[in-house]
Parts: sequence; C-alpha cells; structure tokens
Amino acid sequence: MFASVTAGKQAAVMVPTEILAEQHEQTLREWLPTDVVVERLTGSVKGKKRREITTAIGDGTCHVVIGTHALIQDDVEFFDLGFVVIDEQHRFGVQQRKSLKEKGILADVLFMTATPIPRTLSITTYGDMDVSKIDQMPAGRKPVETYWVKENMMNRVLSFVLKQVQQGHQAYIICPLIEESDELDIQNAVDLYHQLEEMLSNETEVGLMHGRLSTEEKEDVMNRFAMNQTKILVSTTVVEVGVNVPNATIMMIQDADRFGLSQLHQLRGRVGRGEAQSYCILVADPKGDTGKERMRIMTETTDGFHLAEKDLELRGPGDIFGVKQSGLPEFRLGDLVHDYRALETARQDAYEIVETNKLQEEAYQPLRHYFLQQAKANRDLLH
Repeated sequence: MFASVTAGKQAAVMVPTEILAEQHEQTLREWLPTDVVVERLTGSVKGKKRREITTAIGDGTCHVVIGTHALIQDDVEFFDLGFVVIDEQHRFGVQQRKSLKEKGILADVLFMTATPIPRTLSITTYGDMDVSKIDQMPAGRKPVETYWVKENMMNRVLSFVLKQVQQGHQAYIICPLIEESDELDIQNAVDLYHQLEEMLSNETEVGLMHGRLSTEEKEDVMNRFAMNQTKILVSTTVVEVGVNVPNATIMMIQDADRFGLSQLHQLRGRVGRGEAQSYCILVADPKGDTGKERMRIMTETTDGFHLAEKDLELRGPGDIFGVKQSGLPEFRLGDLVHDYRALETARQDAYEIVETNKLQEEAYQPLRHYFLQQAKANRDLLH
C-alpha cells in the first residue's frame, strides 16, 4: 500500500465490520509515515464528515482509505485507485469485490483470508491468482486445541470455562441465533446470556453481543471485553472477524454443525492470540454425515488451506465463469480436488503454449485445429 502511495496512486482496504475497520485504521496510522493521509469510511460516518472524506478520496488528498461496504457506494469515487486489499475475503460477494476493483483503472488486488473459499481455491488452479501462504504461527503462540462434544456434556464444559475464567482468562460462547425461533430448535444468544448471568452473577461478568445492537453498544461491549472487565462474552458470529483479545483462551460454539468449515475456523482464530494454551469446544450433535465430517475435520487440523480443500470436497468449488461461490461445475474429466496437481500442470503447459506462440508450430497444428473447432461450437461462451 505504501509503495502504491509513493507511486502516486491511492490504496483502499475493504473489511466486513466497523470494529475491524477501526483496528486497521489505528494500525496503519502507527505504521505509515505521518505525511500519508489515512481515512476511515464506514456506514456510521454520516453527514458533513462523510462528505469531507468522499471529497478527499475524489481529489486525491486522501492516500489510503479503510472502509466497509460503504466503499462500494456510488458516491465514492477515487482520484486514482491503484491497489485494493480485500480483508476477510470470504465475507464479501463476487460482485462486491469486483465493484471496488472497478473504481480504479487496472488496479491490483490482494485478497486476504484465513480460509480460502472453495471458489477461490479453484480459481488458483486456473492461474487467475497467485497464492502466498503464511503457514507459521507468530512467536510464542500455541496451536488451539479443538474438541467436539455432545449437548449432554454441557455441565462439564461450563465447569471448564469457569475454571479458565477463575485463572484470569476470558471466554467466547457463540450461538447461531440472536433470539428464539419457532422453526429452529437451536441455542440462541439472548436466552443463554440470561441463563449464564443468573448462574454466574456472583462469580463473573457476562456480556452479550449481536448484530442488532447499535454501533455504540457494540463498541462498548467489545471494549469491556478487550479491557478484561467482561469475562465471558455470549455472541452471535459478529465476532467472527477482527477481534483481537489475547487474554481470551476459550471459544465455545453452540450448535457448531450449523456453521460451515470456514466460519468455524474463523471463529477458532479469535482465541490463541496470546501465550496461554487456548481451546475451541464444538458443541454439536449433527444428524447427517456432512455435519459429522465437518466436526471431525475441525478437530484434526488448524491449517486453513487443508480446511478449504475439505470444504471443496464437501460442497464444491462454485462457478468459475459466474458468481456462484459453491456447487459443482460441469467438467467432463477433471476433479478439482483429486486432480489438483494434474490441473496445475495442464494450466502451466497451456500458459507456456500461448506465451511462446507454439500454436503456429507444425507439431501443434492438430491442437490448433481442435481449438478452432471448439471455438466455433462454443462461440457464445467465448464471447
């Protein structure tokens, strides 16, 4: 981003939540030189302040902007956008990511995620993306231990959570719903919060976090948790990204089979950020084989790429030429999971043939003839 700014271009970072946008803004203001102008544009920035920021983006006086979906609104026009960073890429749709890129002319794009979604994993096979992998943990951190338990072990699990809290640590408890639902018999955050508050009123402070709270309320809840005033935070998946509380050592996920592998891995990533041993406890009793397989994979690996490959096996890679992010494409022979290496070799060969113009050579005439025949038959697709 700094290189882009020094080259006279602008840089933009799009993140899924306001909390994460604030964290990135603080970090970038610390890291970048003071003459680099950094602004934050989110849904809560309104009126005069918003107009000032959009004007600065439009006339180039703002060099780096961090924002949420607010960045892709029609009134946000860049002076010269050269570099786009999409953080937590799996939280954005294909069109959303594309619309930010198109606010610049041939802008370079960096996607960041702990869990590459299946569609992305398959696109890397086709060579539209270069992949860099950070596979080492920061110094002093230990891998998170993951356990899968059934509902009937809740008392033991809560005792373990309480024990960790008494040792000075903190815990997240994630629920799939905010409130009770007639259709779904699964744990909801509000009920669980009240139950825990009643049970633990004399022992520790319990907080509640969900998407219906106002921005100010969310900030207040998160700040209390970050400052170790709240020991147990009952939440929906709004804490999935961008929350950094090194003192939190427990991530307990209710009805874990209701979540996808990527989401479970992201939630697990909220703990293990300090030097103490951390634990992820998946509470689930899945009925189907896919749900059981997800739980098993989660307990076996903490590698985001391996999880993405398993996710690819379970739900398919999505639409290469369109916007669908999962489901199986129609191939005659290739299997994106099992034939990954062969597909990669084929892509490299195809790239070399085109780059070195080998299709003009005598030996490649049958291939050229076949390709032209296919092109005529599939003119619509190629257009």
